[in-house]
Amino acid sequence: MCGRFQLSVKGKHISERFNVEVFDELYKPSYNCAPSQKLPIITNTEPNKLNYFSWGLIPFWAKDPKVGFRNINTRSETINKKPSFKQAFNKRRCLIPANGFYEWKKDNNRTPYRIFLKNEKLFAMAGIWEIWKDAEGRQIDSFSIITTKANDAVRDIHHRMPVILKPENENSWLNDYDEGNLLKLLTSFSSTDMDFYSISEKVNSPKNNNPEIISPFETGQHKLF
Repeated sequence: MCGRFQLSVKGKHISERFNVEVFDELYKPSYNCAPSQKLPIITNTEPNKLNYFSWGLIPFWAKDPKVGFRNINTRSETINKKPSFKQAFNKRRCLIPANGFYEWKKDNNRTPYRIFLKNEKLFAMAGIWEIWKDAEGRQIDSFSIITTKANDAVRDIHHRMPVILKPENENSWLNDYDEGNLLKLLTSFSSTDMDFYSISEKVNSPKNNNPEIISPFETGQHKLF
């Protein structure tokens, strides 16, 4: 799964990388993006701006918005089959900008790791989004990150990882409506383009949101290849 990620770059870097408008009064860099927070995404309906949606998808037909806590991730293998995700997959897709994500290794200490692209490149995770309204018409916009089987780089830490799109496939993810073509994009990112290292358990609390939490912990950085 993907339960935390990092988007700590300056707004201008997001603007340049994704060709979107970024307003500094709205965008705040974060080292510890967590579920239920309103976070920046790029939707297929407004691909030229950042929107701020709650992390944890609430299907439009849900009776209780708390269901979003169970839907922070969507499995690529069943996204076109499950009622909670099928319609959003067909009609409402998004990019989630990031420059790192976190996973916890199931060892004696449940060690957290920061996983990122070489040269600290910004990347886009594939996602879906939804609009939910309560009985009074109050609206919550939400999203979910799509996950797939871990590649060789991540597998020793966790068996799942977010779908990281190749830059040349980002436009297709937003604008293609052929289900077969879309499913082909939901694969594991190349191991040779990724790095990781262990970090402090400070990342466990979303209240800790500063550069300290991404400092290499004890053993330093582990090069993969």
